[in-house]
Amino acid sequence: MVVLCLKGMVIVLDDTIIIKAEDISFFYQEDGGESPPAPAIDGLSLEIKKGTFTAILGRNGSGKSTLARQFNGILLPTGGRVLVYGMDTKDEKISLEIRRRIGLVFQNPDNQIVSNVVEEDVAFAPENLGFPPEEIRKVVDEVLSLVGMYEYREHAPHLLSGGQKQRIAIAGVLAMKPECVVFDEPTAMLDPKGREDVIQIIRDLGEFYNTTVVLITHHMEETVSADRLIVMDRGKIALDGPPAEIFTQVDRLMELGLAPPKTTELMWELNRRGFDLPLGALSERECAEEIFKALTNDR
Repeated sequence: MVVLCLKGMVIVLDDTIIIKAEDISFFYQEDGGESPPAPAIDGLSLEIKKGTFTAILGRNGSGKSTLARQFNGILLPTGGRVLVYGMDTKDEKISLEIRRRIGLVFQNPDNQIVSNVVEEDVAFAPENLGFPPEEIRKVVDEVLSLVGMYEYREHAPHLLSGGQKQRIAIAGVLAMKPECVVFDEPTAMLDPKGREDVIQIIRDLGEFYNTTVVLITHHMEETVSADRLIVMDRGKIALDGPPAEIFTQVDRLMELGLAPPKTTELMWELNRRGFDLPLGALSERECAEEIFKALTNDR
């Protein structure tokens, strides 16, 4: 247990659970209409543990992006509560502290870029948080190097590609030194090369920097390296477990309107034709090796 003293309050923290959602629901307000709107989130509970990489997957309208905005208090639950290190997101007095601890990267990087020079944009958040000038210089250089954008530090963000802008947006969030970064469909507006670069940064954050990562996406392939995969449907958790376990449930994924990774789909189709291949072999290399072994044994 850890005890945090904040503005006269004493909060007892669980040092392994960063985010805890307790039976939360959320309704978007609709003007007019006789019947109440369907909940975007419907009685959902989950915990995000420190140092983990959690992917949240679902088709459009499943509630995954609404959930992402609950994690740092941009949206507040209609019912239930969200706790960040034991702090209730509904407490306005600590909203800044919560958002410093839980960084959020949006789908459109233009919504997060506020300055005309890359390094000034990345420095914006730590300056507003009161970091000392010498620390700001150091952290800006560190995070720009981490996302592979140090050489562009004096460039104008609006002249960069979509993928480069997204890396700048990620650097701006990392400059706050958050303990968890939530990525809300960060590759949705990017070309394949931009997607690949951003996903590699997300993987590196978890693997080499021990940052807690939550990735919201509708691209199945982006979730392969996650520790945990949550599949949402109509504001609820439909599936929850390791990706290799979730991807074996091909029929269920299709019921939820999701296509499994190409490797899983290939082996699933081969199994329907008489093979006995493990659906948990997710990478292209693993898939090719399993098919090769099956063909060799058949001979």
